[in-house]
Amino acid sequence: MIAAFVAAIGPAWTWILIGLVLMGTELIASGVFLLWLGLAALVTGLQILLVPLPWQGQLLLFAALSVAFAVVASRRTQAGANALNQGAQGLLGRDYPLAAAIVDGEGHIRVNDTLWRVAGPDAPLGTRVRVTGVEGTLLTVVALPAPV
Repeated sequence: MIAAFVAAIGPAWTWILIGLVLMGTELIASGVFLLWLGLAALVTGLQILLVPLPWQGQLLLFAALSVAFAVVASRRTQAGANALNQGAQGLLGRDYPLAAAIVDGEGHIRVNDTLWRVAGPDAPLGTRVRVTGVEGTLLTVVALPAPV
């Protein structure tokens, strides 16, 4: 039955259909892996439309593309994960005005919609400070000179 279906629509359209099914399955069972297999199958089908290959070549092309897409996606995901989710580490070196004066070594800054506790030399409300360190959820800051 499957052989008859493949014979009827041809190998290129079979690969394209498999690719679309795999990518559609990714929507239901999300894990990001089926997307790359589906893309490899889709590209294999499009390649076969341009240059026919024996079945062995089709399988090798699909396997090579699957590995290549998975490796590229894995590297991009790791790079993106390193750039994201840094929490307080991502605030290092940035300047913010004090949302609450630093009194007895503690105050607050507002970053977007989050209020962060800061530690540093006493400074009045609104003083611009630079984040120089992170210890848990406490940011270490230094006051910046007032603009002239």
